[in-house]
Amino acid sequence: MDRERLPPIYSSAGLGRGAKQPFPTLGTFLSTLSHRRDAGGRGLGSTFMGTSGIRHGGELPPISCGVRQKQRVSIDTLPPEVRAPFPSEPIIPLRTKTSREFLEDMERAIQSSDWREVRDFYLTTFDSFIEINAAFKREANTSFNTTEDSGVNAKFLNVVYDALLNTPQDIQKSVLKGIINSLLREWKGPRTKDDLRAYFILVQNPQYSSTSTFVIFAHLLRQISALCEADHHFLVHWLKKLSPRRFRTLVERLLQFISTRLFPAEPDDLPPLSKCSWWIPSATKVLSLFNAANSVSSPPIMPFTDFYNITLEHMDFMEEYRTWQNYGNSSRFSFCQFPFILSAVVKKAIIQKDSEQQMISQARLSLVTKVCRRQRVDMNLLFLNIKVRRAQLLSDSLDELTRKRCDLKKKLRVTFVGEAGLDMGGLTKEWFLLLVRQIFHTDYGMFTYMKDSHCHWFSSWKCDNYSEFTLVGTLMGLAVYNCIALDIHFPLYCYRKLLAPPTVPCDQNTLVGMATPTLDDLQQIMPDLSRGLSELLSYEGNVEEDFYISFQVSQEEMGVVKSYNLKPGGDKIPVTKHNRKEFVQLYVDFLLNKSIYKQFAAFYHGFHSVCASDALMLLRPEEVEMLVCGSPDLDMNSLQKVAQYEGFTKTDVTVRCFWDVVLVFPPELQKKLLHFTTGSDRVPVGGLTELNFKISRIDVPTDWLPISHTCFNQICLPPYRTRKELKHKLTIAISNAEGFGLE
Repeated sequence: MDRERLPPIYSSAGLGRGAKQPFPTLGTFLSTLSHRRDAGGRGLGSTFMGTSGIRHGGELPPISCGVRQKQRVSIDTLPPEVRAPFPSEPIIPLRTKTSREFLEDMERAIQSSDWREVRDFYLTTFDSFIEINAAFKREANTSFNTTEDSGVNAKFLNVVYDALLNTPQDIQKSVLKGIINSLLREWKGPRTKDDLRAYFILVQNPQYSSTSTFVIFAHLLRQISALCEADHHFLVHWLKKLSPRRFRTLVERLLQFISTRLFPAEPDDLPPLSKCSWWIPSATKVLSLFNAANSVSSPPIMPFTDFYNITLEHMDFMEEYRTWQNYGNSSRFSFCQFPFILSAVVKKAIIQKDSEQQMISQARLSLVTKVCRRQRVDMNLLFLNIKVRRAQLLSDSLDELTRKRCDLKKKLRVTFVGEAGLDMGGLTKEWFLLLVRQIFHTDYGMFTYMKDSHCHWFSSWKCDNYSEFTLVGTLMGLAVYNCIALDIHFPLYCYRKLLAPPTVPCDQNTLVGMATPTLDDLQQIMPDLSRGLSELLSYEGNVEEDFYISFQVSQEEMGVVKSYNLKPGGDKIPVTKHNRKEFVQLYVDFLLNKSIYKQFAAFYHGFHSVCASDALMLLRPEEVEMLVCGSPDLDMNSLQKVAQYEGFTKTDVTVRCFWDVVLVFPPELQKKLLHFTTGSDRVPVGGLTELNFKISRIDVPTDWLPISHTCFNQICLPPYRTRKELKHKLTIAISNAEGFGLE
């Protein structure tokens, strides 16, 4: 090591004034301090952790959770003997041990029970950030300041960590002490990318799965979370290079840390939450780096749903939501600042509670207005009452919603004219179902069904009035607002556009629904065209002569072909090898944004006229789709587990026959059964276990068909005795289950 580049340390017995030694480790420093005395003869430090005897301005930041460090200690307040400047580029000692050599050392230690060589390796390696880099950096003194390459010998690191939990306890404890030593030395913050690299290495330590190491893990997370944005950017890109298995393990470890801190199995194992309130914020911020790494990976390393922490479903999430709303960008922590960790069930509950509060406020306002005007109070004013005729369903619905747009935030109640029936939820579900079927029918022309991608997209036809698109948006908003899932098949990009922006801008001239599209987005809607544009981008020949296209595109609208320039003078600008990327981007933007802007803007404003809520900012596009359309998981076994019985027991012949038949129904019939029983064929967020499903007995002859009460998710069965009889009657009932009473 080049000693001349290292800082001088304090003079002591045996050291001349000009002598220079390597900067001492914290262990050496504390050991030295323990032999020095202050003026009163008292020892300045006697233990490795919790050195309460350290005094003066040189006190190091605590590594116990009982104290919250609010300011970094300035180097000027340190004792004179340790005020030497830190090196900007320290020389890293050379370590040449390979994975093979380390494994041979481990094998010899296991066979001979002589762990000295392995112990020395672990003691040295984790004693400081410099030693960590010396052991695991591929080339010790080579700069690796790129996001694409951390410079870490991942194979060797994995071998060392995989072996660590199989070593004797004293070695494992020595590693933890070394990490404490390293973190204490680095309390002034990172200075080089080697320091950042050390954090990247330390966070992968498998020892943090044990609650006994949580104090150390918490301090590591605290230091990582406090890094600057530029360092976080490096970490995100280094993390995405981890193997999927190790990446998932680290995510699960952080989720476990948060869950255990919130709901400890043995409270005495951890310090009081009030004294270490920074633990959970630090862990959540570090977890957000993993979430960012997952998001920038293509394809994602793991499903976004695997970042959900389901234990948060048992906390007061509305308090978290109110904290987030009231304090905005302040330093007060709320899980809503990191919505990736909140499950769709929690987000749905937040939206539902928020909707209920808005409904109550709207109803109270109507009631107060009536009383102030000394008008007779009608309880109907508390509801959004929709009256429609089946034969004029679409026009009646449009008229009602337009006329009553001030009441959209009230509880929805639907009446079909000429039919008996009180809407307790079932008629509302049926109204949504029938209306969606009619609106999305290909003959109606508002939406085009894409056969290749099995989804609907906005028709580009131009008109003077886009109120029907506003109706569809309002309908979707009402469905979310009233917790009803719809059978709508929009591509995911549609929901990205709905969140662009997630709240309606105050300036009416601001464009809405203009999410930046990619070829992957076009692939979801028009896969053939997407492939064609991809081939254009990768074409090796003469693009201009072989394709002979310009920055002008044609589009059929209601049987008429119209041409549009993608930019001014586009019909005179040929597409070449040099400008083809611009052409593809402009073309995709035209198809998914500009050509349908007025239609989608009306749709956007219709949706947000009902769902104007800060809670929308918590949602991913996939989660908005789930709230609108429900879960795709049609698991009848889950429904069987939560089913309740009235007049039957689960061992009765009729009940056993029912499940024997239903569990082997094809998915189409299972959806019909769901529609027959609940009024909707969509699975609610959280799955069928969220349904309060009931099977009841009716004492009528067995030649009767089953009946249902959709408001209560209840199916009523006569006492059928055979599987064949039940299957025949049930199939007839669920296949002819539309309407309520007679017209």
